[in-house]
Amino acid sequence: MTTTPVRLTPEDVENPVGAYARFREQTELPRVVLPGLDTPVRLVTRYADVKAALTEPRLVRDRAGLAAPADAGSDPQDELLAAAFDSFPAEYAGYLSGHLALFDGEEHARRRAPLTRAFTARRIAALRGFVERTAAELLADLAARDEPADLLGEFAYPLTTQVICELVGVEEADRPQVCGWIRDFAYGDGSRTVEGLVGIVDHVKELIARRRAEPTGDLVSALAHDTREGEQPLDEDDLVAAVFLLINTGITPPALFLAHGLLALFDHPDQLARLRAEPQLLERAVPELLRYITLVRIGATLYAAEDFTFARTALRTGDPVTVALLAADHDPKEYGEAPERLDIAREFGRGDGHLAFGHGAHYCLGAALGRLVTSVVLDQVLIRRPEAALGVARDGLEFGHWPADGFHLLRLPVRL
Repeated sequence: MTTTPVRLTPEDVENPVGAYARFREQTELPRVVLPGLDTPVRLVTRYADVKAALTEPRLVRDRAGLAAPADAGSDPQDELLAAAFDSFPAEYAGYLSGHLALFDGEEHARRRAPLTRAFTARRIAALRGFVERTAAELLADLAARDEPADLLGEFAYPLTTQVICELVGVEEADRPQVCGWIRDFAYGDGSRTVEGLVGIVDHVKELIARRRAEPTGDLVSALAHDTREGEQPLDEDDLVAAVFLLINTGITPPALFLAHGLLALFDHPDQLARLRAEPQLLERAVPELLRYITLVRIGATLYAAEDFTFARTALRTGDPVTVALLAADHDPKEYGEAPERLDIAREFGRGDGHLAFGHGAHYCLGAALGRLVTSVVLDQVLIRRPEAALGVARDGLEFGHWPADGFHLLRLPVRL
């Protein structure tokens, strides 16, 4: 029997309790329509089911070739891609739609393997000094002012942009211009988005050519030269798409997470006071904030590759399924009583202890870098600056939301 789908609001999507608690108790996966979209999807909310969905080979990312159900509407993934990329020139938009989250199997493995090898623990650890210096310089300039600083627009975004430029290998002389293009493309006011895209693509192509001729120790050099026996080398388009993957996933989501992480601690003064009194808890505070916030609340759309039953729900070939990562990370069966409570001393078992970075073959490539940057920021903003506090009344903060998502901070005024 077909049930009427529940239309979710942005408030529903970002509420870790709310509708998710009701959905977890249902026998079948609920059919929902995410905010701003039109196509119903089956929503997975239980921790165990979300983890299983992310490793289920019969749930795929690429819908091409699958038969759509007779009553299927438009494709939710197409709706999101259209909202994001329709304004871009076709010859450039292809670099954006080549996101690893949209591929499966051998094609996903081919594109991901060089990136996985390039994201070595040694390369990430070597970035710590750069992250610490850059964060300290940004904060020193902001603290010299009399008014509160916007720790999203004036700190988190510039910091994550500089980190990606350093990782990719953008040369010092080119960095102001390239960072300007990234700002215009990734988090500007929207008036120069296309110009930012074109500038980044053209510069990355030039950088690839230079690194093919004279490799250095940066990530572009590693991607351009590290091809294993039997592997198909990444061509220029693949390399440009890989850099855009880093820009799309390594700047705005981490910057927003840093802002929301700081706000979560301002919202919980007892936890903030404990972190300042016991800075050794920083190692536990980082994964707990990742779990508590779970910035990517809703995962990429999955499609049933055949008729089968998943989570006590009969799926037909082509049926869209989406995982609610925030719901999973607040599942009482996994986290016990009051999982909506922030506890910086929370102890996790093996592994991450949360699904904020996903799970399985599509696990976030930048997870280690995200943890590193978060620990540096919490240390420098909150522990080393014990007087740092929210610079406006809590109800004076501004939020916005994107299609299929909840609300995100637009600014975070803080007195340093």
